[in-house]
Amino acid sequence: MSGKDAILAKIKRSLATPAGDAARQAVVARRLEEAPAGIIPQRGQLPDEERVALFCAIAEKYNATIARIGSISELPGEVSDYLKSRNLPAEIRMGSDAFLTEAGFESERTLEVKKGASDGTDLTGLSHAVGAVAESGTLVLTSGADNPVTINFLPEHHIVVIKASDIGASLEEAFANVRQTYGKGQMPRTVNFVTGPSRSGDIEQTILLGAHGPRALHIVVVG
Repeated sequence: MSGKDAILAKIKRSLATPAGDAARQAVVARRLEEAPAGIIPQRGQLPDEERVALFCAIAEKYNATIARIGSISELPGEVSDYLKSRNLPAEIRMGSDAFLTEAGFESERTLEVKKGASDGTDLTGLSHAVGAVAESGTLVLTSGADNPVTINFLPEHHIVVIKASDIGASLEEAFANVRQTYGKGQMPRTVNFVTGPSRSGDIEQTILLGAHGPRALHIVVVG
């Protein structure tokens, strides 16, 4: 018997539980299968436009900037305007995300688009968030070749695109949507929850932006 088996056997003896208790095993299996939801706050439970407005307001409270566009085809122009307004080079790093590719960046001839993971030399990165949480102004970003996780943290400026229809009310809803998108047992390697740009108050309790990642977060809501 291994050490692990010995410990588990001792726990079962202390609980007076038979080693092959089928009823208990069935309860555990059912709970894992059903994944019951906890109590969900009411703050984000709003009609669509009000929920999106709440997300934008709270994201701005945490130092993000917001832009609203009608369709993904307007994204190249919005990205160019952002770079110009901050006197940044006309270049951006992004992955192979299908929704971002749909934008047609080739039409924005003055903008250089670099594909793939960031090596830390990029000033601006572009990502597509699979979801967002209205009650906390939080973006939900999954990792993969389509949206390399390095783009979330290495560039100083992070532009994140989110569909208005993907902005949910609560954290619980965000987790459920990720599970539904990827399927049971097929989760991405990382799921990052981002609220505002990176910041820290460790030194004399003074807020410093860009402490551990981007110092600017610009969110583009499509739709």
